Amino acid sequence: MNSIVKKINLGLIIFAALTAAGICVWIYQLMNGLGITGMSNANSWGLYITCFMFFVGLSAGGLIVASSAGVFHILEYKKVALPAVIVSTAAIVVAAMFVLVDLGGIQRLWMLFVSPNFTSPLLWDVCVITIYLIIDIMYLVWLTKGEADAHKVEVLSRVALPVAILVHSVTAWIFGLQIAKEGWYTAILAPIFVASALDSGMALLLCALAWLRKRDIFNVDQKLFSSLAGLLAVFIAVDFFFIFCEALTMAYPGAAGAKTLAVMTSGATAPFFWIEMLLGLLVPFCILVFAKNRAKTGWVVGACVLVICGVFCKRIWLLLTSFVNFNIAGPVSTGTIAALSGDLWAFSGSYAPTLPEAIIALGVVACGMVIFLALIKKLLIK
Repeated sequence: MNSIVKKINLGLIIFAALTAAGICVWIYQLMNGLGITGMSNANSWGLYITCFMFFVGLSAGGLIVASSAGVFHILEYKKVALPAVIVSTAAIVVAAMFVLVDLGGIQRLWMLFVSPNFTSPLLWDVCVITIYLIIDIMYLVWLTKGEADAHKVEVLSRVALPVAILVHSVTAWIFGLQIAKEGWYTAILAPIFVASALDSGMALLLCALAWLRKRDIFNVDQKLFSSLAGLLAVFIAVDFFFIFCEALTMAYPGAAGAKTLAVMTSGATAPFFWIEMLLGLLVPFCILVFAKNRAKTGWVVGACVLVICGVFCKRIWLLLTSFVNFNIAGPVSTGTIAALSGDLWAFSGSYAPTLPEAIIALGVVACGMVIFLALIKKLLIK
């Protein structure tokens, strides 16, 4: 056990250093503005919001498994409730931090509390993420006390499950309620977000459980592990179905989404779309649909990694596809630092993250790893 603690301590040092590097570059961003990023007037959101969507979804699996144990009295899920909530907590903190680094003027954040706009889905998201984090913290406190707070955990589960669904729905509404964006303005976007949150969140939880078992930190029964892998296969199928429904609606003759569908399937964001559909959904489903594969930890972890990568690709194509075609005729002023040297006009949206963006994003993820390892060391290693 001492060797495990030493490895975790080393991991904490490494990830803390990466976090510090990210903070330094973030301060540089605050001093110079979002012009140092790859974002522009054509693409007002980029890597930060992509990661925000991604990590909100990743937080789902843990909390849903933990809350389902109490709501539906699934005794097997109670065995993994604590590591599940640890994963959920680290992921939701990372998601919240990505919102903060995307703000160009964080010094005005206090105005959110003194003059809130209750018609804004962004405010709804801030509120529900705050509630989500509070629930995670309450779970961690009560789960570590064992049977003494078992009733409190069961009561909290009845609140946690709908909140876990709501947080991903509200995130979807930030996009889905924007009538000006052809690829976002759809009633099915919230179910798409929830479905991809379920499969990516469950995939992350299974990876975490496999790692904990391999390190002899937390023992997970193989039957339960295989059962969760089977549930992941169901989530993958549901996710594929919702995407198919949306694509079919956009492809139907006379539908309004023809331009967006063309960009998504054969344009700039097509590689990300097809990577998700083939490697992120089809291949993992074909692996996990067979019971003999679900009994092999290596196969399950491999499928989970593909699912997680596929959902990240989904966040990319879902976000950026709607920025490619402008809503007005003619070029748009880019508004970037590059415009100072003559690159002033853009005829279509294009985006690539800059080095400062990548370092800040890496720092935020590293901070999440610090939280994860610290909670593992505090709550699971005896």
